[in-house]
Amino acid sequence: MKKLIKKAAIGMVAFFVVAASGPVFAAVGDQGVDWSKYNGDYGNFGYDHDKFAFSQVGGTYGGLFVDQATYSTQVASAIAQGKRAHTYIWYQVGGSQEVAKAALDRYLPKIQTPKNSIVALDYESGASGDKQANTDAILYGMRRVKAAGYTPMYYSYKPYTLANVNYKQIIKEFPNSLWIAAYPNYEVTPVPNYSFFPSMDGISVFQFTSTYVAGGLDGNVDLTGITDKGYEGGNATKPDTDTPATDDGKDANEVTPSEIQEGMTVTIKFSATNYSTGQAIPKWVKENSYKVLQKSGNKVLLDNIMSWVEASDVQALDTGGSNSTGNTQTHIVQSGDTLSGIASNWGTNWQELARQNSLSNPNMIYTGQVIRFTGGQSGVTSRTYTVRSGDNLSSIASRLGTKVQSLVSMNGISNPNLIYAGQTLNY
Repeated sequence: MKKLIKKAAIGMVAFFVVAASGPVFAAVGDQGVDWSKYNGDYGNFGYDHDKFAFSQVGGTYGGLFVDQATYSTQVASAIAQGKRAHTYIWYQVGGSQEVAKAALDRYLPKIQTPKNSIVALDYESGASGDKQANTDAILYGMRRVKAAGYTPMYYSYKPYTLANVNYKQIIKEFPNSLWIAAYPNYEVTPVPNYSFFPSMDGISVFQFTSTYVAGGLDGNVDLTGITDKGYEGGNATKPDTDTPATDDGKDANEVTPSEIQEGMTVTIKFSATNYSTGQAIPKWVKENSYKVLQKSGNKVLLDNIMSWVEASDVQALDTGGSNSTGNTQTHIVQSGDTLSGIASNWGTNWQELARQNSLSNPNMIYTGQVIRFTGGQSGVTSRTYTVRSGDNLSSIASRLGTKVQSLVSMNGISNPNLIYAGQTLNY
């Protein structure tokens, strides 16, 4: 799904024939995207006609859990733009139901898309040599997803599935539950090429490219209407149930142009054509989100692009500060800047800026990039600690000069006795 689809997924040729049978769903043929942390806090859609997004809540890498801090804001921003939001879990459990149980115990309570929405298990890496054990671990997870009130799906690509999973057992129990990737090439592909459809039974979502737009992004097409699940008549602003993230999204969806304020995060509508200066707005600009730096009359100044846009041409993705835990400062990178230098000006360190801005390589920042820093409520820089083998919360609290209850509260820990090596704690 994210950089891990092997080249074996390319070139699988089969002819896809759509049979006119069964009920017709409003979402058949809808296109959409999937997001991980690499797509930022608010994600980005490829085209105006995109109708849904899958966001990664986190996942397990053979028992090591990695949560996605971008998940809830991505869900909220999809709802705010009138799209249907769904969830996926990175499910590197091999053939272990024990690891699968730990993953589902951790992530099912974190789901922020509405009940009956899709929760897909992303199984594309780490399979064991026991095909039946792999299948059993997947079925265990899908049963847990269904029991929790969501629509289970299995994500992977055809060669990997055929080599490691008895997929017909999956679709026997969960018909039409496959989300399968197959790419003809790595050229920009805005619409599915059904000449390269992976010929398997039970596919409901076809991921047809990892280069949906210039620069990447996965493109998907709904073949059965499954992405309507959890939404009233397919309307993302009216999900069947409420959660904090969907509530935030619905609130942002109702923000009018006159209510746009400084500090809000917005995206430029695909229907917008020109900046306030009259210059044409490039398509790539509409694929990203921006903070409102200033508002003057009916115009707003957006960070990063540093351009004025009509307020009626932007869509609010939040209601201003609802996702912030303190005062957020922004810096537009100038020629010669370093992350260490920027951090020093804010009284923090480069590691904290790298964490808050999801920078995989802190030495690679570029002129015009927006660096953000959010301190604590009193302006104190938040810090992190990585759990080591043999640690417990009591020893960590003593080492850091804080209290166990503070660590529990700041990190949403439900069981103080269950922490693991490699876990990142805020303090």
